[in-house]
Amino acid sequence: MARMYDARGNIYKVVAPEALRRQGIALPDQAGDAAQTRETWTLAAIEACCSWAPGTRPPGSKDHCSDGLLVGPFQSAPPFDLLIVNTDGTLAERSGNGLTIFSQALSDQGLLPKDETCVLRVHHDKADVVSPGETSVKAAQVEGVNGFWLDLGKPSFGPQAVSAHGVESVLFRGRELSHVQPLSSLNAAWSRSQFARVGNPHCVTLVENADALPGNEQMRESPLAEGLTRITYAMPAGAGRPCPAGINLQWAMHESGQRVVARVFERGEGPTASSGTSATAVACAAWRVGWVSAGEVKVVMPGGTAPILLEEEQGELSRVSLFGTARLIG
Repeated sequence: MARMYDARGNIYKVVAPEALRRQGIALPDQAGDAAQTRETWTLAAIEACCSWAPGTRPPGSKDHCSDGLLVGPFQSAPPFDLLIVNTDGTLAERSGNGLTIFSQALSDQGLLPKDETCVLRVHHDKADVVSPGETSVKAAQVEGVNGFWLDLGKPSFGPQAVSAHGVESVLFRGRELSHVQPLSSLNAAWSRSQFARVGNPHCVTLVENADALPGNEQMRESPLAEGLTRITYAMPAGAGRPCPAGINLQWAMHESGQRVVARVFERGEGPTASSGTSATAVACAAWRVGWVSAGEVKVVMPGGTAPILLEEEQGELSRVSLFGTARLIG
């Protein structure tokens, strides 16, 4: 019913709306209606598509066999509507790796236009940003690797960009960043963060040595896991502090030149091997404090390295693009 794809260690299942309906899941005909009624069907869809088969769950693995579910397309020709379902049943406004995977799935089905830009429209139920969010995708090749460039538009920065409350300002390399007390209470080195929105909300914490980068296994263990969940998840799963709608967390360290090393803890998912929009937010934050310049930036995550293209006009980032690849694994 659902096909599984891998994009830099980020795994999603892709399922057509009619396939869910054949399973008895009451999915509305229109993506917008499905987003607004997500509490009536998303958990059933995750259970049907993303649960481990009995006896197949590896020791120490996540509760589900994928990082989420991509439901779509709702049309047979572009533009294409879809929904990005986290394994806790919530919806994401955007996922770079998810949209890369969806583009590959469309290509495998012969639906993605060749040599043309295609618009993907992600529907969600978040009140602080417009739905659907649009992303332009085009097939491309980078360093001999076939994939897709995703145009993620112009990023925005600061607490107001992600509806954050109760944070203090702090200076770093001449830039005003944020001190997020719930983060610094977990680790004193996590005291300088850059809020950024690239279609979805992010909080990038800038650190100066590798010891301050949390490992994925470490982030799955108590009490750190509980503390990060309280920050990233909206209520009732978390505390929604400092962002009532939740926030994706990243930690970034400048390696050298145009390379930045990152770790990710996603809203609705927890620690993950990679994240496309997280890599984009990391590159944007690194540019803002002068670690990197405009042009191509490489963001290194446990699941792989993401090429990011930063375009600058009159001292501001005017556009950010992500290159991604995906492969069918099941």
